[in-house]
Amino acid sequence: MVDTDTTLNVRDIPTLTPEMSFSSYMDSIRRFPVLEPQEEYDLAMRYKYQGDEKAAHRLVTSHLRLVAKIASQYRRYGLPMADLVSEGNLGLMRAVQKFEPEKGFRLATYAMWWIKASINEFVLSQWSMVKMGSDAVQKRLFYNLRKVKANLGLYEDSDMAPEDVARIAEELNVGRDHVVNMNRRLMARDSSLNAPVSSDIETERMDMLVDENPTQEDTYASFEERTLGRQLIGEGLAALNQREREIIQARRLADDPVTLEDLGKRYGVSRERVRQIENRAFQKMQGAIKAAATRLRAPIAQGLDLLPHAV
Repeated sequence: MVDTDTTLNVRDIPTLTPEMSFSSYMDSIRRFPVLEPQEEYDLAMRYKYQGDEKAAHRLVTSHLRLVAKIASQYRRYGLPMADLVSEGNLGLMRAVQKFEPEKGFRLATYAMWWIKASINEFVLSQWSMVKMGSDAVQKRLFYNLRKVKANLGLYEDSDMAPEDVARIAEELNVGRDHVVNMNRRLMARDSSLNAPVSSDIETERMDMLVDENPTQEDTYASFEERTLGRQLIGEGLAALNQREREIIQARRLADDPVTLEDLGKRYGVSRERVRQIENRAFQKMQGAIKAAATRLRAPIAQGLDLLPHAV
């Protein structure tokens, strides 16, 4: 295996500059096609074991739209989109370096966390607050205060009533003074949604907001994932005998899991024996799901994530 734990040098990637509109940037990255699962797997293996930078380039460019989509969710923090996208692209490159295709996951699923982590750290480091990046309490408030205020119907840009401060402090498990200070800092950076983007562009900030509703593509992809997950679960259950299947369904797939003691009474065995059967059946299911996922070239997690841990 080639050592890919060095800086990934991927050239010829479109860059969102401060002078470029976001829509123009999106047009420039749409020319890179989305990879099919097998093609993505082959490219990732070539980069991991041969250090093929052309393969890495295709992996990165095919996921630039994912970075743009995630970066657009951070618009409300008042930072330049060019910087957010740039930081997200760095996270994507790091994900490509660390990606292990043989584990069965798609790159997008893995890269999402690297992209968000990279942008999160950038937002925190750039936000004009004292000691923002290293304080867990401040991070929690920074990312959740607006949402909690909205849930409470608090939309005014002013100091909150003491009882509202107390409710938020309790919900987020932070001190009241932290809530007050963060609220004031966030208000200081807010601007009108009807304000123009810049002095020479008539477009209002409102027009730049991202629609949070899922697109048709996202909805269909989610449906496909659920369908494939059910198919993999079916493959796993088919590998079990009747008693194992009934125990797995009762213990892991039911909304209200049956206790070991109740199952022991049903089958005339001890609760420890039921536990042993369950664990053995679960291992058999895991093997069957992995085999089916490999055959279908599907992410293993789509089946395994539907199997809760024992209760």
